[in-house]
Amino acid sequence: MVLINEFMISGILLGFASGISPGPLLAMTISESLKHGSHAGIKVAVSPFITDILIVSIILLFLLKFENYDPVIALISLAGSLYLISLGISSLKTKSVNLKLDTQKPDSLKKGIIANFLSPHPYLFWIAIGGPILFKAQEASTFSAIFFIAGFYALLVGSKIVIAMMVGKSRGFLKSKYYLYTIRSLGIVYMVFAFYFLKEGLELLN
Repeated sequence: MVLINEFMISGILLGFASGISPGPLLAMTISESLKHGSHAGIKVAVSPFITDILIVSIILLFLLKFENYDPVIALISLAGSLYLISLGISSLKTKSVNLKLDTQKPDSLKKGIIANFLSPHPYLFWIAIGGPILFKAQEASTFSAIFFIAGFYALLVGSKIVIAMMVGKSRGFLKSKYYLYTIRSLGIVYMVFAFYFLKEGLELLN
């Protein structure tokens, strides 16, 4: 049960950090909320539920080929730590939220799906971070893996839905100090996970 809780907490923290950090999907969520109301932003926010089924399946099949090759998994873990460090530094250095908002016609869900498929973020996350954690969770138990995925997507999508609702009501939310402080504090979370991946990678390389 302790392991299950640990993996769920990992999913929740990573999902929340990914959900509120500036990126293409968040920009589109905010854009649609500003122009067409919160309901349009929410349609964009839920698009990972559709796109990531294919994305995650392809990446996990790719990683399964190397699951028993410690050097490959070690290099992936080290790459993941570098990726997390870059995300952490970016979050800690955030001074304001400047997102390019598109001006296309309403078709929110479709635009969200396309944006997520074309964004490198989900691919990088599942290759370098999510995939290795998911395999480790699976080793503990099937429920651990399920709880990790559930925690991750509940917060990834849920946090964007909350932002869409808040932006729909108040455009000043994105400029508030609370939002900026939250993004900066999540930089520390990224660093903690980076240390974990660095440790795992070095152990596999002996």
